[in-house]
Amino acid sequence: MVKCLECGEKLTGREGQKFCSQYCKSSFHYKKNKLKLPSTYIRIDEQLKINRSILKKYNQSGQSQIRKELLVKEGFDFKYYTHDWKAKNGNIYLFCYEYGFRDLKDGKYTLILWQDYMG
Repeated sequence: MVKCLECGEKLTGREGQKFCSQYCKSSFHYKKNKLKLPSTYIRIDEQLKINRSILKKYNQSGQSQIRKELLVKEGFDFKYYTHDWKAKNGNIYLFCYEYGFRDLKDGKYTLILWQDYMG
């Protein structure tokens, strides 16, 4: 006797049937997919959004400085950025969308906002 994979009800009908109704089929697959770990794309996209949000929060003026510890405490991950830009003086800025940051090597970061002349 074959039973529905979702509710356990006895199945009648065609051979190979796995669910008693469209509702049970949908419910089963929803639960199955909900338990999967997020894909790499989703995890990276979420972290980029977190990084952008943090940079936006601490760079209201368009250019500012912040301590690395505060960025880390807020959940910033320096491995994730969307692009980089090299200034005329050779400094390289990493960006999360329109918000950029540069390591000053003294435990501080400069935060900037993307400008039209940059690219």
